[in-house]
Amino acid sequence: MKIVVLDGYTLNPGDISWEPLAALGELTVYDRTTAEKTVERIGDASIVLTNKTRLTAEVLSAAPAVKYVGVLATGYDVVDIAEAKRRGIPVCNVPGYATNAVAEMVFALLLEICRHAGAHSDAVRSGEWTESPDFCFWKYPMSELHGKTMGIVGMGRTGQKTAKIAQAFGMHVLAVSSSRPEPETEMLQYVPMDELLAQSDVISLHCPLTEETRHMVNRNSIAHMKDGVILINIARGGLVDEKALAEALKSGKVGGAACDVVSAEPIRADNPLLTAKNMIITPHIAWAARPSRERLMAQTVENVAAFLGGHPVNVVNGL
Repeated sequence: MKIVVLDGYTLNPGDISWEPLAALGELTVYDRTTAEKTVERIGDASIVLTNKTRLTAEVLSAAPAVKYVGVLATGYDVVDIAEAKRRGIPVCNVPGYATNAVAEMVFALLLEICRHAGAHSDAVRSGEWTESPDFCFWKYPMSELHGKTMGIVGMGRTGQKTAKIAQAFGMHVLAVSSSRPEPETEMLQYVPMDELLAQSDVISLHCPLTEETRHMVNRNSIAHMKDGVILINIARGGLVDEKALAEALKSGKVGGAACDVVSAEPIRADNPLLTAKNMIITPHIAWAARPSRERLMAQTVENVAAFLGGHPVNVVNGL
C-alpha cells in the first residue's frame, strides 16, 4: 500500500527515522508541498499524511485512491473532515504528544518577559557589564511569578499541565473551561471569562480556534483586563486580534505579550506585532522539542498500523 507524506520536514528535518513508517508500505516523503502540487503528489496513494498541507474537498475529490488521512499534529483543521467522512475516509490525529513541551514553553516565554534573561545576557556580551561601575546592573524592571494570578483559557491537556506548573511557581490559577477536568482547590478555581479577564495578572490561551473563539482577544476584552497584564498565546494565532494587541502594548494596557503562533504563518512582514514593544514572537516551536517529535512519529506509525489492521484509532471524523 502506498503511503505519501506531503510535508515531512517539520516533523523530521533529518534527526528521526522514517523506517518504522516505511515498514508499513511503499513510502514517499516530501519535505514540503504547495497547494498546486498536492493532488499530483498524492497520486494513487491510499494513505496520506499531512501536517499543514491542506486537504480540501476539491483535493479529496481529485484523489479517489485515498483511504486514510493522518494528521501529523493534534489540530486537524487542515483537512475537510466532513468531506472525508462523506467519502468514508477516516481522519486520524495525534493527541497529547507535545503536552509537556508546550506547557514548558509557556513558562519559557513568561519568564523571559518577567526576568529578561536573554536580553541581559545580550547586554553582558555587548560589554555593558564590563563597563558597569557596579557588581550588578539591570536594564529592565523584573518581577516574580510567585503570588501572581494566572488565567488559563481552555483546560485540555496543555491547559491542565500549565496549571500544575503555575501552581508549582506559587501562582493562583483561574480557569475558563467547558468542562472541569481538574478539581477546584485553593489554588485553582473555575470562573466566568469576565472574572478571569479582570483578575488575572497573566492570561494564557489554550483553546482551539473556532468561529466563537476567533479574535477572543480584542479591544473589548483587553479593556476588561488588568492594567499591565501579560498575555501568552501558544494555541492559535487567530485567537488574537493582532492590531488590537499591538495597540494595547503600545499604550501599556498590556504590559507584555508572547506569541508562538500568529494569524498567518510564516509571519508576514506587515504583521503589527513585529514592531510592537514588549513583545516576544517565536516561530511556532512550542511543540517541536525532539522528544515530542519522536512521540509524534511513533503515534503516527501506530495510527497507520491500526488502520491497516482494520481498527483505526484517534479518529476525529466519526468513522
